[in-house]
Amino acid sequence: MDYSRVFTQAIDRLHAEGRYRVFIDILRNKGMFPNARCFAGHNGPKPITVWCSNDYLAMGQHPKVIAAMEEALHDVGAGSGGTRNIGGNTHYHIDLEAELADLHGKEAALLFTSGYVSNDATLSTLAKVLPGCIVFSDELNHASMIAGIRNAGCEKRVWRHNDLEHLEELLAAEDAEAPKLIAFESVYSMDGDVAPIHAICDLADKYNALTYCDEVHAVGMYGPRGGGISDRDEAASRITIIEGTLGKAFGVMGGYIATDRTIIDVIRSYAPGFIFTTSLSPVLVAGALASVKHLKGSSEERDGQQAAAAMLKGLMAEAGLPVMPSVTHIVPLMVGDPVKAKRISDILLAEYGVYVQPINYPTVPRGTERLRFTPGPSHTVEMMQELVGALVEIWGRMELRQAA
Repeated sequence: MDYSRVFTQAIDRLHAEGRYRVFIDILRNKGMFPNARCFAGHNGPKPITVWCSNDYLAMGQHPKVIAAMEEALHDVGAGSGGTRNIGGNTHYHIDLEAELADLHGKEAALLFTSGYVSNDATLSTLAKVLPGCIVFSDELNHASMIAGIRNAGCEKRVWRHNDLEHLEELLAAEDAEAPKLIAFESVYSMDGDVAPIHAICDLADKYNALTYCDEVHAVGMYGPRGGGISDRDEAASRITIIEGTLGKAFGVMGGYIATDRTIIDVIRSYAPGFIFTTSLSPVLVAGALASVKHLKGSSEERDGQQAAAAMLKGLMAEAGLPVMPSVTHIVPLMVGDPVKAKRISDILLAEYGVYVQPINYPTVPRGTERLRFTPGPSHTVEMMQELVGALVEIWGRMELRQAA
């Protein structure tokens, strides 16, 4: 076996398909987001504007968050010291879990090192603990949810995206006594659409199913206290398990679930992805704690972000750009070709100092490649006008399809 040849061919296939991923080399400017410095292909850093960060509200730059992290660093040092069971269970972790449980109106919460891990560990463990469990998964669920369901080794039924009739058809076809879990997201981050949470919970009640809602693109962003779409729609109490992240709107790092104490105890006690990994650094936990507390009491960032997203959508539509319909803060611009999407991204960075990553398969289906913009409260009207002007010029240069 020529191992090197196999590995090289695997990478060559990605290049041939136009979906080889290039990681940008940048540093954000503290307190000045979305301004950053790009080091790739330049003699020294070049100033750029970031348009695709999941730090939706710029909380990673917030003075309260930075101060909390600095205080924790000087109070307890850098690392956590180990797994939660052995040496990594700090008072910061306990405080943040209590704050997250309160955010979602649940009895308890559990921290993980990332949102991916929280989905994978929780879903795989739940389905193993429930004998004969059948998981009903929305077809657009995130890769981490799919991985968790696969790792559970349980029966899985995939329902068409947000199609309640199809979901009920699948539920009705199963043994009424079989354990069931409906897994879905609140905000689907590539299209920017929203799940009908109450209607899903109605079906869960009817067919005696548990519900698992991934709120990673909604926590901090929606609801009077930032509890997500389930907070905004007053549906949190109906959902069995709410999963979220600390690495997007809260601006730091980590993932979590919030649910009743018994389920938390089960995941804490059985999930290898929780038990056998070093816990989050208390420095990160302190920053996340400050962010969650702040966003519970402040709507300024959420309001600013929603206004920015609405304005950018409007400017793109007026300019004839193929902006996809979205009812959330996500602003997807359809390209439909991986090579062209990468080319647009490269031109924006090299010629206009604009950074936005192309989104290709397997993140989105083939033929739906796009640019995904996430305007935040710090993106100005001038920045948006310059961006749209650049896109219009590139669309004309490349003779791309405009909006219908």
